[in-house]
Amino acid sequence: MSVETQEYVNGLRPGPLTREIPECMRDKYTVVQAIMDVIVFIIVGIGHVIQAIYRTIVGYPKKDLKGGIAVVTGGGGGLGSLIALRLARLGCTVVLWDINKQGLEDTVKLVKGIGGKCFGYVVDLSNREDIYRVAKKVEKEVGAVNLLINNAGVVSGHYLLDTPDHLIQRTFDVNVLAHFWTVKAFLPTMIERNDGHIVTIASMAGYVGVAKLVDYCSSKAAACGFDEALRLELEVKGIKGVRTSLICPYFIRSTGMFEEVKSRFVPQLNSNEVADRVVLAIRTNEPYAFIPGYFRILISARWLVPWQCTAELIRGMVPDAVPSPPSVSRVHETSSTSLPDISMKRESRPMSLVPPPRPERHV
Repeated sequence: MSVETQEYVNGLRPGPLTREIPECMRDKYTVVQAIMDVIVFIIVGIGHVIQAIYRTIVGYPKKDLKGGIAVVTGGGGGLGSLIALRLARLGCTVVLWDINKQGLEDTVKLVKGIGGKCFGYVVDLSNREDIYRVAKKVEKEVGAVNLLINNAGVVSGHYLLDTPDHLIQRTFDVNVLAHFWTVKAFLPTMIERNDGHIVTIASMAGYVGVAKLVDYCSSKAAACGFDEALRLELEVKGIKGVRTSLICPYFIRSTGMFEEVKSRFVPQLNSNEVADRVVLAIRTNEPYAFIPGYFRILISARWLVPWQCTAELIRGMVPDAVPSPPSVSRVHETSSTSLPDISMKRESRPMSLVPPPRPERHV
């Protein structure tokens, strides 16, 4: 880039068109140009709104996932296993990643039991090199991945000053940094084939802060920002064949993470219904999926009311996100990792395999 071009980009040198405009008219021209830009934006925006209303009424066409290869992180149990079952029914080859070997084996058996094709890989999602290593192994042994579901998550569940540093680090390593490494591992092939979908399983905690979940909420907020920035980056680069979806559910039952959460006003979500909603978002290329849907309105309204109103609502809705277990033995039953300190009330853990509360439903 020449010096003149660089100065023009930085606003230090007028462009060729600006030089032809008399000095006294340049400010007026800038104002007129700004007004025209706003008018064009409004017209285009109205078009997008009308299209969205039409699609909401008529519905979005569902794409066929048959023959695709899907990687589901945290697939050894909980929501990941339920998503895997649904993708297998739709004809996907499912590749499960989890640090829990036993959970992986159980889920692989479940998927194969319904006639699906499934592979399981033990992966430490807090280790970047392990992610890259297994990603190469998957592409070599299974094939090119065109659906990536970043589902794995851990939670510490302590007040910030009671949370050990290594648990905070692990929360960010698994809940958001792992997304960077998995996407960097699989996105180049998706772009090359112009076929791909990246799903970020975040949380409503990414938009609303909750006591005892400072590290968790922060990591999920980062995951939300990651998805939006990645989507915009793909659009800016003109990559139309690779889509992204952000999933933000409320607390989910039977996933092993928030079994004892105290929730008022809004009941905990059924894990089967959330899995159905995730698959629907994938098949319709939905950019955002808030579960339940009316939370989209509540999130927008929070900026219109005083902070005290928002705080009262959050405290009333979630009196205690992670109640303390009655004894240390309870922790050993639910956690898939060992406790570094016997005085710790709860360890950060991946989702564990828990039987769904009712029979599986086909998508």
